[in-house]
Amino acid sequence: MFEKQGEAVTKRDRTRGRIREVALRSFREQGYDGTTMRGIAAEAGLSVGNAYYHFPTKDHLVQELYVEVQHEHVALAVPALDGVEDLTDRVGIVVRTGLQNLSSWHAIAPQFLTTAIAPGSPNNPFSAESAPARDVVLGLFERAVTQSRNRVPEELQADLPRALWTAYLLVTLFWVYDGSPGQRRTDRLVDAALGILRFALPMLRVRPFRRSVTRIVGIVAGRDA
Repeated sequence: MFEKQGEAVTKRDRTRGRIREVALRSFREQGYDGTTMRGIAAEAGLSVGNAYYHFPTKDHLVQELYVEVQHEHVALAVPALDGVEDLTDRVGIVVRTGLQNLSSWHAIAPQFLTTAIAPGSPNNPFSAESAPARDVVLGLFERAVTQSRNRVPEELQADLPRALWTAYLLVTLFWVYDGSPGQRRTDRLVDAALGILRFALPMLRVRPFRRSVTRIVGIVAGRDA
């Protein structure tokens, strides 16, 4: 009996893996709008009902895509962070490798933005459904902060990675609409924002400035009452 149960689980995993493989390829080649559950099922050699059994909606497969993209981001960022100690430089690496990883998606990115922008959408980056993908990139910002040589005030340590991630989302939104060649305006925006961060870090020693920054970061991180 146990062997049969094990075989059933393995078969289910294989089926889910096939659906996921087909869906991710379709998203990359046809975008969000051009990808349908019926098309995924046909290419995977399954009935539409079987595809829906494993993934109730197309948006559940978008979450699989988000997780894969974030792991690709990690693969680019972690080696680049090695040996870099300055916090501003480390944050810059995380942001720039993220945008680099998204570069091939620029033409179809607005399609995914449509489903992600609504507050109630499961593909909203702040949603519970997006937690697996969100946690991956949050981990990168945590690594950037905690392994830098810069001493961040204790009251900022916990919330700063999430605030940086939120800022990264805003930069990504700007990138989606950036029609300049190679999204050069986004590169300039990142350079300017990092310049502000580099200037602000030493200012955290000044108590009124630190208090204001701590409050802002706490609001962004959702910890401010």
